[in-house]
Amino acid sequence: MRRRSFLAVAGWLVTAAVATLIGVAAIRWVGESIAGTPGGVLSQEEVERALAAPAPTTAGGASTSPTGVAPHGERRVFATDGGTAVAECGPDGVWLVSWVPAQGYRVSDVDRGPDDDVEVAFTGPAGKFELKVRCVGREPVAAEDDD
Repeated sequence: MRRRSFLAVAGWLVTAAVATLIGVAAIRWVGESIAGTPGGVLSQEEVERALAAPAPTTAGGASTSPTGVAPHGERRVFATDGGTAVAECGPDGVWLVSWVPAQGYRVSDVDRGPDDDVEVAFTGPAGKFELKVRCVGREPVAAEDDD
């Protein structure tokens, strides 16, 4: 009887361990397929490197931005405590390519452009952080908020 109980407990432990391993593997596989990156998360350096990379080219070789406007200037990343934004200068002025609030923050206002200047505001526990960008030549630069 004792041996039978021991085998039942051992069998249950092995089954639980195998089921746990299968579950962890399935969660990792689903996470990677959703996020599109191994591990599902990029480091700050990987994000900055990806943002600094040239825009993809079309079959004809022309470089295009996410909105289909051909970029003519620099693309830069700007960061505040409330979040990060990427801006680019083009023929119609500066425009925000993307913006991401920091953890615990939200985007409370955005003027994407293109225009003479663009801005995004992040609001969170430490207050409101506004980022205003304009072009100097072909390079986007942070601008003083004149409001």
